[in-house]
Amino acid sequence: MNETVEDGAVSGLVAVRGVDKVFKRGSEEIHVLGGLDLDIPEGEFLALMGPSGSGKSTLLNLIGGLDRPSQGTIEVADERIDNLSNRKLAAWRARHIGLVFQFYNLMPVLSARRNVELPLLLTHLSRSERRKRAEIALDIVGLSHRMSHFPRTLSGGEQQRVGIARAIVTDPTLLLCDEPTGDLDRTSSGEILDLLQALNREQGKTIVMVTHDMHAAERASRTLFLDKGRLSLEPSV
Repeated sequence: MNETVEDGAVSGLVAVRGVDKVFKRGSEEIHVLGGLDLDIPEGEFLALMGPSGSGKSTLLNLIGGLDRPSQGTIEVADERIDNLSNRKLAAWRARHIGLVFQFYNLMPVLSARRNVELPLLLTHLSRSERRKRAEIALDIVGLSHRMSHFPRTLSGGEQQRVGIARAIVTDPTLLLCDEPTGDLDRTSSGEILDLLQALNREQGKTIVMVTHDMHAAERASRTLFLDKGRLSLEPSV
C-alpha cells in the first residue's frame, strides 16, 4: 500500500489496487510497477511526474485499458477492467476513454473535422450526428473556424487542440493525456493547459496527465510522483 499517497483518500472514479506490471525482455523480467495503489476522485485533474522509465505512461495505459496489469485490480466507475475480454475492453475504451498524445497522431489526409469524427465511427450514430458532434467538440477547443483545414496547415498548438477535440467528442469518463505539451513551445503549451483546465473546471472532465514539466503539473489539482514503481507526494531525492 502506498500509504503516503492514500492516507485519508476517498475511493472515487478510479481505484487501482496492488498493481504490478512486469515486462519480459528475453529471459529478463523488468518490474515497472510494484504493488501500486491509487484513487482518483471524479472531477480531479491529476498530474503524474517522475523520471523517464519510471512507469508513468505504463500506469496511464493500465488505467485506460490499453494494457493489463501483471497482478492487481483496476476499477473505473465501479467496473473491473483488468479482467475484461479483449472485445469487451475495446468497447469499454470506446465509451469511457479519451486519449491525448504528445505528437497529436492526426491523419494527414483528413480535415480537422474528419479527424475528430474518427472515434465516432465505432458508434451507431448517423453521419449527420457524427458531423454535428465533431463540430461541437471543435467549437469547445476554439477551432470551429479551422474545421476544414488539414493538419499540415495547422500550427502545433492547433493540431493538439484537434487532438483534444477528438478525445472529448465521445464525452468520455476519463481524459488521459500523455505529455500533451511536450512538443509545443511555451506559448502554445500555456494555451493547451488553459484548455485542459477549462475542460476540468467547466465541463467536469476527470483528467490524468503525464508530464515532465513542473509548470504543466502546477495546473493540475494534485500532483503525484512515480519512481521505482511507487507513488509519493514528493519527488525522490
